[in-house]
Amino acid sequence: QVQLVESGGGLVRPGGSLRLSCAASGSIPWNYAMGWYRQAPGKQRELVATISGIGLTEHADSVTGRFTVSRARSTKTAYLRMNSLKPEDTAVYYCNLTFPGLMRDYWGRGTQVTVSS
Repeated sequence: QVQLVESGGGLVRPGGSLRLSCAASGSIPWNYAMGWYRQAPGKQRELVATISGIGLTEHADSVTGRFTVSRARSTKTAYLRMNSLKPEDTAVYYCNLTFPGLMRDYWGRGTQVTVSS
């Protein structure tokens, strides 16, 4: 069974930076992809960034130029570096993982990010 554990959330002032981590464990093939999603109060969960099995990345328009997704294959850990944070970035951030053959993605429990002065 695959498990995901997010960490690194917290309270930060506008303009500040934060790095989220997502550690994966379990039976995971080489061609796995990981991503970050977020959900603010009263809103639907939205895509933030993804990194494919071959390292291709995508970032939502709202975070492009400020957030960067990366991965350390040796530890099966995904990262989300967040710079120039804005109050509208406040949300619970969730990590996910998928690979060929899955009926649905695996999800972590989330980590809270609050951007406030």
